[in-house]
Amino acid sequence: MTTRRAVLQGPFGAMTIHEADGVLVRLDWRDDPGEGSALLDEALHQLAAYFDRRLIAFDLPFDWGQGIHAQVRRAMAAIPFGETRTYGEIARAIGAPAQAVGQACGANPLPILIPCHRVLGRATLGGFSAPGGVETKVALLRHEGAAGLLI
Repeated sequence: MTTRRAVLQGPFGAMTIHEADGVLVRLDWRDDPGEGSALLDEALHQLAAYFDRRLIAFDLPFDWGQGIHAQVRRAMAAIPFGETRTYGEIARAIGAPAQAVGQACGANPLPILIPCHRVLGRATLGGFSAPGGVETKVALLRHEGAAGLLI
């Protein structure tokens, strides 16, 4: 498996995007430059456009994972820009327990690109893997103009 990576300096600091065999596999919250690729260049371009409010949906090849992780990631990717869903809503949509959905959200290797920040608890914000945790999640939701936040 050939892996490559590229770094974007974004509003929340450095983000390293990893590609393996023609699909994006991970986004880390650190500065870890490496050998890039055309796919990584496009991913950086789309992320920059997202942060500049010029892009509301990513069009990139992802490693969706398998089983419930793939189902949850695809459900998260289907949440429109500026909207949110609860863990329970996703659980009902895919026929899985809400706790399993929460665990799959927490294991999302491609935050922002696969928008786990758009998934909330019924009465809480839930968690988020980025530096700053929930505060970063709220900043992303505000960036998207998400209505009805519990903040």
